Amino acid sequence: MHGTPHIVSDVMTHTVAAVGRRAAFKEIVRLMQDWKVSALPVIEGEGRVVGVVSEADLLPKEEFRDSDPDRYTQLRRLSDLEKAGAVTAEELMTSPALTVRPDATLAQAARTMARARVKRLPVVDAVGLLEGVVSRADLLKVFLRTDEEIAEEVRREVVSYLFPTPDSNVRVNVRDGVVTLVGRVRDTSLVPVAARLVRAVEGVVDVEFGLTRREDPKEAPTDDAENVDSA
Repeated sequence: MHGTPHIVSDVMTHTVAAVGRRAAFKEIVRLMQDWKVSALPVIEGEGRVVGVVSEADLLPKEEFRDSDPDRYTQLRRLSDLEKAGAVTAEELMTSPALTVRPDATLAQAARTMARARVKRLPVVDAVGLLEGVVSRADLLKVFLRTDEEIAEEVRREVVSYLFPTPDSNVRVNVRDGVVTLVGRVRDTSLVPVAARLVRAVEGVVDVEFGLTRREDPKEAPTDDAENVDSA
Protein backbone atom coordinates (compact mmCIF):
# COMPACT_ATOMS: atom_id res chain seq x y z
CA MET A 1 0.00 0.00 0.00
CA HIS A 2 1.52 3.30 -1.08
CA GLY A 3 -1.30 5.81 -0.56
CA THR A 4 -0.34 8.84 1.47
CA PRO A 5 -3.15 10.38 3.57
CA HIS A 6 -3.67 14.12 3.56
CA ILE A 7 -2.24 15.93 6.55
CA VAL A 8 -3.29 19.08 8.37
CA SER A 9 -0.91 21.32 6.43
CA ASP A 10 -2.68 20.31 3.20
CA VAL A 11 -6.00 21.84 4.25
CA MET A 12 -5.34 24.36 7.04
CA THR A 13 -5.78 28.10 6.76
CA HIS A 14 -2.35 29.72 6.82
CA THR A 15 -3.40 33.35 7.27
CA VAL A 16 -5.15 33.64 10.62
CA ALA A 17 -6.13 36.25 13.16
CA ALA A 18 -4.64 36.05 16.65
CA VAL A 19 -4.54 38.24 19.74
CA GLY A 20 -2.04 38.97 22.47
CA ARG A 21 -2.56 38.39 26.17
CA ARG A 22 -3.57 42.02 26.73
CA ALA A 23 -6.15 42.21 23.93
CA ALA A 24 -9.33 43.87 25.22
CA PHE A 25 -12.73 42.16 25.31
CA LYS A 26 -14.28 44.36 22.60
CA GLU A 27 -11.20 43.96 20.39
CA ILE A 28 -11.61 40.19 20.58
CA VAL A 29 -15.30 40.38 19.67
CA ARG A 30 -14.53 42.72 16.78
CA LEU A 31 -11.84 40.42 15.38
CA MET A 32 -14.14 37.41 15.58
CA GLN A 33 -16.78 39.36 13.70
CA ASP A 34 -14.38 40.64 11.04
CA TRP A 35 -12.76 37.25 10.43
CA LYS A 36 -16.01 35.31 10.84
CA VAL A 37 -14.47 32.83 13.30
CA SER A 38 -15.63 31.41 16.61
CA ALA A 39 -12.24 31.34 18.35
CA LEU A 40 -8.86 33.07 18.28
CA PRO A 41 -5.41 31.84 19.32
CA VAL A 42 -3.72 33.88 22.03
CA ILE A 43 -0.02 34.35 21.33
CA GLU A 44 3.04 35.89 22.93
CA GLY A 45 6.59 36.66 21.87
CA GLU A 46 7.32 35.59 18.30
CA GLY A 47 4.01 33.79 17.98
CA ARG A 48 3.99 31.05 20.59
CA VAL A 49 0.42 29.91 21.29
CA VAL A 50 -0.41 30.20 24.99
CA GLY A 51 -4.17 29.81 24.87
CA VAL A 52 -7.39 30.11 22.91
CA VAL A 53 -10.31 32.45 23.50
CA SER A 54 -13.65 31.37 22.06
CA GLU A 55 -17.22 32.57 21.88
CA ALA A 56 -17.96 30.27 24.81
CA ASP A 57 -15.43 32.22 26.87
CA LEU A 58 -17.12 35.53 25.99
CA LEU A 59 -20.76 34.59 26.51
CA PRO A 60 -20.75 34.52 30.35
CA LYS A 61 -20.36 38.31 30.35
CA GLU A 62 -23.74 38.62 28.62
CA GLU A 63 -25.33 35.71 30.51
CA PHE A 64 -24.59 37.17 33.94
CA ARG A 65 -24.80 40.84 32.92
CA ASP A 66 -28.02 41.60 34.79
CA SER A 67 -28.27 38.65 37.16
CA ASP A 68 -27.33 38.01 40.76
CA PRO A 69 -26.50 34.27 40.90
CA ASP A 70 -27.30 32.37 44.08
CA ARG A 71 -24.70 30.60 46.19
CA TYR A 72 -25.25 27.25 44.43
CA THR A 73 -24.70 28.79 40.99
CA GLN A 74 -21.62 30.63 42.21
CA LEU A 75 -20.05 27.37 43.37
CA ARG A 76 -21.12 25.33 40.34
CA ARG A 77 -20.09 27.86 37.72
CA LEU A 78 -17.16 29.61 39.34
CA SER A 79 -15.10 29.56 36.12
CA ASP A 80 -17.90 31.15 34.08
CA LEU A 81 -18.44 33.82 36.71
CA GLU A 82 -14.74 34.65 36.63
CA LYS A 83 -14.91 35.02 32.85
CA ALA A 84 -17.98 37.22 33.18
CA GLY A 85 -15.76 39.72 34.95
CA ALA A 86 -12.78 39.30 32.60
CA VAL A 87 -11.65 42.14 30.34
CA THR A 88 -8.53 40.78 28.58
CA ALA A 89 -7.63 37.73 26.51
CA GLU A 90 -5.36 36.46 29.28
CA GLU A 91 -8.27 36.41 31.72
CA LEU A 92 -10.67 34.89 29.19
CA MET A 93 -8.57 32.28 27.42
CA THR A 94 -8.49 28.55 27.91
CA SER A 95 -4.91 27.55 28.67
CA PRO A 96 -2.90 25.57 27.82
CA ALA A 97 -4.23 25.63 24.29
CA LEU A 98 -5.32 22.45 22.56
CA THR A 99 -3.26 22.41 19.36
CA VAL A 100 -2.30 20.13 16.48
CA ARG A 101 0.91 19.72 14.47
CA PRO A 102 0.93 20.39 10.70
CA ASP A 103 2.03 16.82 9.96
CA ALA A 104 -0.89 15.25 11.85
CA THR A 105 -3.32 13.30 9.69
CA LEU A 106 -6.81 14.65 9.15
CA ALA A 107 -8.18 11.68 11.07
CA GLN A 108 -6.02 12.56 14.10
CA ALA A 109 -7.18 16.19 13.96
CA ALA A 110 -10.80 15.12 13.64
CA ARG A 111 -10.53 12.85 16.69
CA THR A 112 -8.95 15.67 18.73
CA MET A 113 -11.77 18.05 17.77
CA ALA A 114 -14.46 15.49 18.53
CA ARG A 115 -13.08 14.57 21.93
CA ALA A 116 -12.62 18.20 22.98
CA ARG A 117 -15.84 19.35 21.28
CA VAL A 118 -14.13 22.26 19.56
CA LYS A 119 -14.59 23.66 16.06
CA ARG A 120 -11.05 24.90 15.38
CA LEU A 121 -7.50 24.02 16.38
CA PRO A 122 -4.39 26.20 16.20
CA VAL A 123 -1.68 24.53 14.14
CA VAL A 124 1.76 24.89 15.74
CA ASP A 125 5.30 23.83 14.91
CA ALA A 126 7.67 21.83 17.12
CA VAL A 127 8.29 24.76 19.48
CA GLY A 128 4.67 25.91 19.68
CA LEU A 129 4.77 28.78 17.18
CA LEU A 130 1.53 29.45 15.32
CA GLU A 131 1.50 28.29 11.69
CA GLY A 132 -2.23 28.35 10.95
CA VAL A 133 -5.63 27.11 12.00
CA VAL A 134 -7.58 24.02 10.95
CA SER A 135 -11.36 23.91 11.24
CA ARG A 136 -14.07 21.29 10.90
CA ALA A 137 -14.84 22.66 7.45
CA ASP A 138 -11.20 22.19 6.44
CA LEU A 139 -11.29 18.53 7.46
CA LEU A 140 -14.37 17.95 5.30
CA LYS A 141 -12.57 19.12 2.17
CA VAL A 142 -11.52 15.53 1.42
CA PHE A 143 -15.15 14.79 0.55
CA LEU A 144 -14.81 17.17 -2.40
CA ARG A 145 -12.64 14.61 -4.20
CA THR A 146 -14.20 13.47 -7.46
CA ASP A 147 -15.62 9.97 -7.86
CA GLU A 148 -12.97 9.32 -10.51
CA GLU A 149 -10.13 10.19 -8.12
CA ILE A 150 -11.55 7.92 -5.44
CA ALA A 151 -12.10 5.05 -7.88
CA GLU A 152 -8.53 5.27 -9.16
CA GLU A 153 -7.10 5.16 -5.64
CA VAL A 154 -9.29 2.21 -4.64
CA ARG A 155 -8.19 0.29 -7.75
CA ARG A 156 -4.53 1.10 -7.18
CA GLU A 157 -4.29 0.81 -3.40
CA VAL A 158 -6.90 -1.80 -2.49
CA VAL A 159 -8.07 -3.96 -5.39
CA SER A 160 -4.67 -4.55 -6.99
CA TYR A 161 -3.27 -5.32 -3.55
CA LEU A 162 -5.94 -7.75 -2.27
CA PHE A 163 -7.46 -9.10 -5.48
CA PRO A 164 -4.75 -9.21 -8.15
CA THR A 165 -5.52 -10.58 -11.60
CA PRO A 166 -5.82 -13.19 -13.03
CA ASP A 167 -7.14 -14.86 -9.86
CA SER A 168 -9.77 -12.16 -9.40
CA ASN A 169 -11.86 -9.89 -11.58
CA VAL A 170 -13.12 -6.89 -9.61
CA ARG A 171 -14.72 -3.71 -10.94
CA VAL A 172 -14.78 -0.48 -8.96
CA ASN A 173 -17.74 1.88 -9.28
CA VAL A 174 -18.05 5.13 -7.32
CA ARG A 175 -21.09 7.38 -7.16
CA ASP A 176 -21.36 10.36 -4.81
CA GLY A 177 -18.50 8.94 -2.77
CA VAL A 178 -20.13 5.51 -2.31
CA VAL A 179 -17.76 2.78 -3.54
CA THR A 180 -19.12 -0.48 -4.95
CA LEU A 181 -16.89 -3.47 -5.64
CA VAL A 182 -18.38 -6.01 -8.05
CA GLY A 183 -16.92 -9.20 -9.45
CA ARG A 184 -15.50 -12.59 -8.59
CA VAL A 185 -12.63 -13.17 -6.18
CA ARG A 186 -10.72 -16.26 -5.19
CA ASP A 187 -10.72 -15.52 -1.45
CA THR A 188 -13.92 -13.98 -0.04
CA SER A 189 -12.41 -13.94 3.46
CA LEU A 190 -10.57 -10.79 2.33
CA VAL A 191 -13.82 -8.85 1.86
CA PRO A 192 -13.87 -7.45 5.46
CA VAL A 193 -10.27 -6.36 5.01
CA ALA A 194 -11.19 -4.66 1.74
CA ALA A 195 -14.08 -2.87 3.46
CA ARG A 196 -11.74 -1.45 6.09
CA LEU A 197 -9.15 -0.34 3.55
CA VAL A 198 -11.71 1.24 1.21
CA ARG A 199 -13.29 3.20 4.08
CA ALA A 200 -9.81 4.51 4.93
CA VAL A 201 -9.52 6.10 1.49
CA GLU A 202 -10.15 9.82 1.89
CA GLY A 203 -13.42 11.00 0.43
CA VAL A 204 -15.20 7.64 0.70
CA VAL A 205 -18.71 7.98 2.11
CA ASP A 206 -19.57 4.27 2.24
CA VAL A 207 -18.67 0.95 0.63
CA GLU A 208 -20.87 -1.78 -0.83
CA PHE A 209 -19.98 -5.20 -2.20
CA GLY A 210 -21.23 -7.49 -4.93
CA LEU A 211 -18.39 -10.02 -4.76
CA THR A 212 -18.74 -13.75 -5.23
CA ARG A 213 -16.23 -16.57 -4.91
CA ARG A 214 -14.37 -17.60 -8.01
CA GLU A 215 -13.78 -21.35 -8.18
CA ASP A 216 -10.20 -22.50 -8.66
CA PRO A 217 -10.07 -25.07 -11.48
CA LYS A 218 -7.07 -26.66 -9.77
CA GLU A 219 -9.08 -27.54 -6.66
CA ALA A 220 -9.77 -31.21 -6.05
CA PRO A 221 -13.20 -32.40 -7.30
CA THR A 222 -15.99 -33.05 -4.82
CA ASP A 223 -17.31 -36.52 -3.97
CA ASP A 224 -20.28 -35.91 -6.23
CA ALA A 225 -18.00 -35.07 -9.13
CA GLU A 226 -16.00 -38.26 -8.55
CA ASN A 227 -19.21 -40.30 -8.56
CA VAL A 228 -20.32 -38.72 -11.83
CA ASP A 229 -16.93 -39.42 -13.46
CA SER A 230 -17.01 -43.06 -12.37
CA ALA A 231 -20.63 -43.62 -13.35
